[in-house]
Amino acid sequence: MSDFSATALAHQAALRQATLRRFWLLLAVGIACVPLVMLPALWNGFPILFPDTGGYLARPFEGTLELGRSALYGAFLAAGIPFDFWLNVALQAALCIWLIALTLRTHQLSGAGILLATVTALCVATGLPWYAGTLIPDILVSAAILSLYLLAFRGDRIRRWETIALGAVIACAIASHMGTLALCLGLIVCLAGWAFVHRRLSDRWPKPRLLAASLAIAAGLLLAPLSNLVIADDFAFTPGGESFVFGRLVQDGIVADYLEDRCPDPDIKLCPYRSKLPTTADDWLWAPGNPLGELGGWRGYADEAQFIILDSLRRYPLEHLETAITTTFKQLVLMKTEVSLVKDWMAPAIGALRELVPGMTPRIAAARQQAEPFPELLARFNTIHVATAMASLVLLIGMLVFARRGWISPEALMLAGLVLAALLINAAICGIFSNPVDRYQSRILWLAPFAAIIALGTRRQSGADRNRTS
Repeated sequence: MSDFSATALAHQAALRQATLRRFWLLLAVGIACVPLVMLPALWNGFPILFPDTGGYLARPFEGTLELGRSALYGAFLAAGIPFDFWLNVALQAALCIWLIALTLRTHQLSGAGILLATVTALCVATGLPWYAGTLIPDILVSAAILSLYLLAFRGDRIRRWETIALGAVIACAIASHMGTLALCLGLIVCLAGWAFVHRRLSDRWPKPRLLAASLAIAAGLLLAPLSNLVIADDFAFTPGGESFVFGRLVQDGIVADYLEDRCPDPDIKLCPYRSKLPTTADDWLWAPGNPLGELGGWRGYADEAQFIILDSLRRYPLEHLETAITTTFKQLVLMKTEVSLVKDWMAPAIGALRELVPGMTPRIAAARQQAEPFPELLARFNTIHVATAMASLVLLIGMLVFARRGWISPEALMLAGLVLAALLINAAICGIFSNPVDRYQSRILWLAPFAAIIALGTRRQSGADRNRTS
C-alpha cells in the first residue's frame, strides 16, 4: 500500500471518529435538554394538568368518544400511568428537542453548543416548556407545523427514517386533535399555492415537496377514525365540532339575535332558555346548570345546534362574516402562555383523575398548581414571552418584506413564511370555530423566535461563506 493510500485511509478513519464523537456529544446534550424542557413540570412537582386532561384520560377507560377529546391521546396518557405521567411529558419534551435539532442540522447549524443555546433560549423566552410539560396535546400542534416544513422544504437533507418519523408525528398530531387536522389542511393548501407560484419565480426560491407532506396528512385522516375504532369501537372523527361553533355564536350574540327573531317557536328547544342564555362560550359548554346540560348535553342538542348554525348563516351572513373577522383578529393577538391555575376550573380534571388513578391523588394535590398556584410567577414569565413573540413576529415580517435583498437564506424565509401562515390559519380556525383563548395561539408562538434564530444563524453563516469566497 502506498504512503498516499495509507494517509487517505488514516484521514478517513479520523473523520469517522470525529463524526462519531460529534454524534455522541450531540446526543448527550439532547438528552440533557430533556429535563430543561421539563423544568416547569419538575418545579411544579407533577406534570401540569389542564381541565381537559381527565376527559382525554377517560376515553380508553370508558371506551367512548367525548366532546373534543381524542381517544388516541387518551391512550397515550394511559400508557404513562405507571410513571405518574412523567414518561408522557419526557416524550413530549424529547420530541421538541429532536425537531429543533433536526431543523438546525438541515440548515447547517448543527452542533451541541448551538442546540443547547437554542433550547435554553426557547425555554426562557417562550411558552415551549410549559406546553411540553402539560398533559394535553397542545405541543403536538407546533410539532406538526415544524414537521410539515421539514418534509416540504428540507426533504433532501433528512434520512429516510426521519421522513417516516416526521410523517408519524403529523399523523399522530392530527389524530390527537381535530383542530390540528384543519391547520395542516390549511398549510398544505398554502404550500400547493406556493408550488404553483414558484413556476413564475427564479430557481433561487425553494419549491415545496408536497408528496410526503400530503401522505402524512392523509395518514392522519385515516388514523383519527381508526384509533377511535380500536379504542372506542366507533369509526368516526372526534365529535363535537358543532358544539364549539355554537358556543362561539352564543358568545358573539348571534344566537341571541336568532332567538329574538324566532321565539316563541315550539320547534326550537332553546326558546324557553332565552333569559338564561350564557354570555360566554365556556359557560355555554362547561358551566354547571347551563342550558346545554338541560337540553341533553352536546349529544342531545347537536342536531338543533347544527340547524341553528346553518339557518343563522342564511339569515345573518354579514354578521357571521363580521364576527369571524373580529374573532380571528382577537385570536391573532393573544400571546400569553396559559396554565390553568383556578381551582374551580380544575375541579373536573381533579375529580376524573381521583376516580381513574386514585393512587396519584396525594401527589397531584401536593403539586404547586393545586397546592399553591403561581399566577404572579407566570405573569412575570409572560412579560418575557409576549415581548419575545412580538419582536420575533416583527422580525419575520420584516424578513419577508425585504426578502429580495438576499439578507436571509431562502430556506429560512420559507420557514418564516410557513410559521406566519400557521399563526394566521390557526387564529382563524380557533377564533371562528371555537373562541379566542390565549392558549390556542401561544402554544405555537415559540416557532416564531425559533424561525428567527434559524434566519439569523443562516444569515451569519452566509456572510461567513461570502467572506471566504472573497
